[in-house]
Amino acid sequence: MTKKHIPQPRTGGKGSPLKGKIAVPGDKSISHRALMLGAVALGRTRIRGLLEGEDVLHTAAALRLMGAESGRDGKGDWWVEGSGVGALTEPEDVLDMGNSGTSTRLLMGLVASHGFTSFFTGDGSLRKRPMARVTEPLSRMGVNFLSRAGGRLPLAVIGTRETMPVTYRLPVASAQVKSAVLLAGLNTQGLTSVIEPHATRDHTEIMLAHFGAEIKTGTDENGAKIISLRGYPELRARPVDVPGDPSSAAFVTAAALLCAGSEITIKNVGINPNRTGFYDTAKEMGADIRFENPRIHGGEKITDLVVTSSELKGVHVPAARAPRMIDEYPILAVLAAFASGKTVMEGLSELRVKESDRLAMIASNLQACGVKVEMEGDTLAVHGAGAPPEGGATVPTSMDHRIAMSFLVMGMAARNPVAIDDGGFINTSFPGFVDLMNGLGCRIT
Repeated sequence: MTKKHIPQPRTGGKGSPLKGKIAVPGDKSISHRALMLGAVALGRTRIRGLLEGEDVLHTAAALRLMGAESGRDGKGDWWVEGSGVGALTEPEDVLDMGNSGTSTRLLMGLVASHGFTSFFTGDGSLRKRPMARVTEPLSRMGVNFLSRAGGRLPLAVIGTRETMPVTYRLPVASAQVKSAVLLAGLNTQGLTSVIEPHATRDHTEIMLAHFGAEIKTGTDENGAKIISLRGYPELRARPVDVPGDPSSAAFVTAAALLCAGSEITIKNVGINPNRTGFYDTAKEMGADIRFENPRIHGGEKITDLVVTSSELKGVHVPAARAPRMIDEYPILAVLAAFASGKTVMEGLSELRVKESDRLAMIASNLQACGVKVEMEGDTLAVHGAGAPPEGGATVPTSMDHRIAMSFLVMGMAARNPVAIDDGGFINTSFPGFVDLMNGLGCRIT
């Protein structure tokens, strides 16, 4: 059973210029994957910088129910005890994934090639999100599912040890679907391949290689990327350093850009090329963002971000960029509301199946704050006046952490404070958000 949620209203208002050097919590995508691959590697994997948000803690709890013990040591690092590929055990209870779509979809792939049945559920938001995009390719591998209409949770994965390798072409750009298929391929004989017409974040491939899997990439005759994994690898425990989450850093970056007189440094941020669409777009808008001290650890690129308040202009954001910044569109739309001129964002259909219908939520909440928007199909246009918008609204969040943080940031620079109806879900991805922002000079009450 999911625990009862108690709404936590918050209000973002003007504070002082943002100053200071901070680090944001660990990358959520990498944290999920470190726990999962540590659970099927041989030996004890140590993880430094794991995001201790609710989404990731649900992943750890689910893996413990399947025999992969984990915990936090006295230094704040995490460990996972793995028994090897195919060694997870049947959970004695339902796997409650809370609000985490990533946990659910990736774990469905991981357990699919095990000979037991597992039951997944989540909170009210997660139970509305479609899972058919994952069950469809996994069904081709021989796995059976029982679910509510539309492939929604609660859902049962009826696993099998006789999964068949597939070559699956992604119908939509989705790192979660790609990862689910590859994780199922770990315990599948032969070569499992995913064809990716549009590049998505590649944390799964990087970490599989880090743990010792045989994984190769190439291209087909049309230039689409092919990722192939050889089944039954002997994964070995490896240390993982989790960089700061670039999606979380985007909210701090936006606040510094909008609040006059601000200059901050965000240390140790991951800049995987498939995750930097927000920063590329912000720079096109005129943002003063510098990457300093670049380095690589465990195959992941890392940098320190130096951000100075800036005057922004409207830009055109092509659909091809969407997979590289799909989680950052809510905060990008807030930046666009302060910019001079119109910002047009295309290819946003994926936003309709996030924690909320993010596309509709962005548009309606901006309008409530006095911003002119136009929405047609999967395109959103935001008309910025080159000045702070009115603000002053109390906006609904629909249990969506990114909507919540985006409109708190808007309130920091709008003419009037902006309130949200519920800030509790911020902890799913950014624990300590309010204290961190207020420590820089913001005023979130």
